[in-house]
Amino acid sequence: MIFSRGGFRQTLFAVTALFVAGIALSPCIAAGSVSVELIEISARLIDRFHIGRDEKRFGPLEFVGGLEMTSPSRDFGALSAFRFLKPGSDFIGVADTGFWFFGTVTHDADKRPSGMRNFRMQQMVDEAGLIEKKWKVDAEGLAVKGGIATVGFERNHRVSQFKIDPHDMEPPFKQLDSLIPAWELRLNRGFEAVTHAHPNGQHQGGLVVVSEKSLDTAGNIYAAVIGGPHKGVFTVKRNGNFDITDGAFPPDGDLLLLERSFSMAGGVKMRLRRIYGESVEKGAVADGPVLMEADMAYQIDNMEGLDVWTRDDGALMVSLISDDNHSMLQRNLYLEFVLHED
Repeated sequence: MIFSRGGFRQTLFAVTALFVAGIALSPCIAAGSVSVELIEISARLIDRFHIGRDEKRFGPLEFVGGLEMTSPSRDFGALSAFRFLKPGSDFIGVADTGFWFFGTVTHDADKRPSGMRNFRMQQMVDEAGLIEKKWKVDAEGLAVKGGIATVGFERNHRVSQFKIDPHDMEPPFKQLDSLIPAWELRLNRGFEAVTHAHPNGQHQGGLVVVSEKSLDTAGNIYAAVIGGPHKGVFTVKRNGNFDITDGAFPPDGDLLLLERSFSMAGGVKMRLRRIYGESVEKGAVADGPVLMEADMAYQIDNMEGLDVWTRDDGALMVSLISDDNHSMLQRNLYLEFVLHED
């Protein structure tokens, strides 16, 4: 879709409300049933990442295709993080309005995303099985391993673990120590990336958490390795006016970070940055190069979720989703790229 000037201003206004005013545009969570709800999804195909241009390569990333998703359900949206349970197919995710979501990405004969099917949502509940208020279930980060979902929450900062059951997600069974002092986690700037390190790397598959914008005195972003043999707090070098929204470890052991920025002049931007794996270490300042950056001339929105997976032909894939904040002027997007190592 090509933005008209009026459309650009409308979208910019919506994002201004999100980032500057900090107003939640999501529906309230009401007490009631926590049964799984089947959600009708319509998906419009996106065949060009750069609007109006035909190029496919953007640095080491090659655009495969994408989807713009809509639904008549008032609960659909606010998609913050997701992980594939089957590579490029079945997934689990969390919405920052306090919902789990599940579904399946479909692909055509050319391996391009073609739609979403069997999409379901279920409200999160606390240890007592009760539906919590929105500020207590602002779920932003998600890691999956061995049938366990580890979720990072901000505002009410915590890292919780749940047993994965797509038919009935139960209360958390464990709260983890993030190692980062609670007073260092800023309001609405807490855990955004929750991911498992590569099993063959120095952290042996241990959990890594990275905050959105909780800064130390040097202006770097608080993070921690909270599992594996080398636990400890580290920081990520803040590069420009970008905040972290998700992360995942490719097989090479580096950390791929999804980042976002907003300004009144330039609107929303997204960026992918490769953080050198050896710099993800207790007491270190982790850093690495930018792989790709995109602004509103590209098919992006408020990009919040990322996962890395291997396609059946061996291609290393990067998938992204956006959070529409339940705004009529924003979009729920799903995008796929091949990450080339050459």
